[in-house]
Amino acid sequence: MNLTPSRWLLILAALCAALAGFYLARQLDRPGAQLASGTWFPAARSIPDFTLLDGQARTFTRRDLEGSPSLVFFGFTHCPDVCPTTLVKLVQVVKQAALPGGLRVVFVSVDPQRDTPPLIGQYVHAFDPQFIGLTGDPASLAELARRFGVAVNRVELPGGDYTMDHSAVIFLLDADARLVGLFTPPFNVAALAQDLRAVAPSLKSARR
Repeated sequence: MNLTPSRWLLILAALCAALAGFYLARQLDRPGAQLASGTWFPAARSIPDFTLLDGQARTFTRRDLEGSPSLVFFGFTHCPDVCPTTLVKLVQVVKQAALPGGLRVVFVSVDPQRDTPPLIGQYVHAFDPQFIGLTGDPASLAELARRFGVAVNRVELPGGDYTMDHSAVIFLLDADARLVGLFTPPFNVAALAQDLRAVAPSLKSARR
């Protein structure tokens, strides 16, 4: 059968469309990054802008989380066990993961009444001088915790003292400061480090 040039063009266009559809299907079916010891979100989630203070009382916003991946943990300096234990493990996680672009650890206070900038700065630096401690006014901290899904509750103790109950979750942010996953206790250093190495390509900035 003789085909006219116009029919050849239609066949060629149909073939190109079919190949493009096949490629797109393969792209959509490609499995994304996975966390063996945590939860990887199917789509990165934007976090709201915020204004807090670091350990030197300098303004710290969401944009300061951009540039490298971050592990974010909410806690307080008077925490008797969970917070210091977790921070010790995060020191080891950062070393074992050894991500090429670096890995930031951010400790956000849930106790603004006691956690002043100097105190939270001294606290996190006792674990690692590169760790960042953040505090601020109660409303800002409460809103940020809520947006991350962190439950916080003040518990009164005998004698007028108090402690803070809070969710013990480590949040994973990519280099664009988007929430991409989380880890829940118990935390295993080797497993977390292996997970972070595995998903490192997915943590790079999408803007480059």
